[in-house]
Amino acid sequence: MGDHHEARCENCIIRQFNALKALSKEELKRISDSKVTKYVKKGESLFQEDEKLNGVFCIRNGVSKLSKRSDNGKSHIVKIATKGEILGQRSVITQERTNLSAIALNDMEVCFIPKSHLAESINNNVAFMKAILIQMANDLKFADDVIVNMAQKNVKQRISEILRYLEKNFDTDKDGYIGITLTREDIANVVGSSSEVCIRTLASFKKEGWITTSGKRIKIEDDKALYQLTEGI
Repeated sequence: MGDHHEARCENCIIRQFNALKALSKEELKRISDSKVTKYVKKGESLFQEDEKLNGVFCIRNGVSKLSKRSDNGKSHIVKIATKGEILGQRSVITQERTNLSAIALNDMEVCFIPKSHLAESINNNVAFMKAILIQMANDLKFADDVIVNMAQKNVKQRISEILRYLEKNFDTDKDGYIGITLTREDIANVVGSSSEVCIRTLASFKKEGWITTSGKRIKIEDDKALYQLTEGI
């Protein structure tokens, strides 16, 4: 009974992290009656690039990578989305096909909200529409920052920055390792390098004593050194 109560949109604290917080209780009840809870296994996709979406995904638990495939077939991760974020809202609002793929980095629980049940709130609730536009503007700002970093920072700086970003946003486990585990290929796809360069760079960080590793897990040992590298100090 408790789980069902918390799963209702009007009772879910997750909505405080996204545009749904701007909806009235009645609007939330209507959406809650129409949504479908889905469980996505690690490695499975929520949607693929160039797909036509019939709704949005609200992440209740888990982490997803959003990636874009270039003309040469190489995938580039543009964002890592976590609890509270809504995926697919741009495509639903513009009625365009998706320009990104969303793949689960671990087991996920998401709520799928059909676009037909969002349309009325989008058209009639100014606060809700404003909240969506603010989120889309923040996403564009984040994308701009990524472009600047790619142009102005070398691979070592970009890898040190992503390690610090992951620790800040996903905390650490009981052993001090970054709370989310990315493959070396995933890290390479985030910073725009090859897996081989990524592996060599992490090995050099480990040799310097800045990080330790255990399998795919990474622990930051010297945050100051990584910060100075990132900023070119």
